[in-house]
Amino acid sequence: MIRRRVVVRGTVQGVFFRASCQQEARRHRVSGWVSNRPDGSVEAVFEGDASAVEHLVEWCRTGPPRAVVESIQVTEEEPAGFSGFDEQ
Repeated sequence: MIRRRVVVRGTVQGVFFRASCQQEARRHRVSGWVSNRPDGSVEAVFEGDASAVEHLVEWCRTGPPRAVVESIQVTEEEPAGFSGFDEQ
């Protein structure tokens, strides 16, 4: 099990980024959360099987069809034992 925190910048709010991210995470059985930040970016924490988490990190590089991702920051963290995936 691994955990990654990502901050995605660009046109990522108001384009269903959070809802799409939540769907993708649940489809791949990844736990964690996703949230809009006041600065216009989206922050997410993914926790689970290494290949599934890395898939979600890669998904964030493009996001849903209406998103325009300009940059993504990825930080490795220690797993906390999340259960489920929430949109905050």
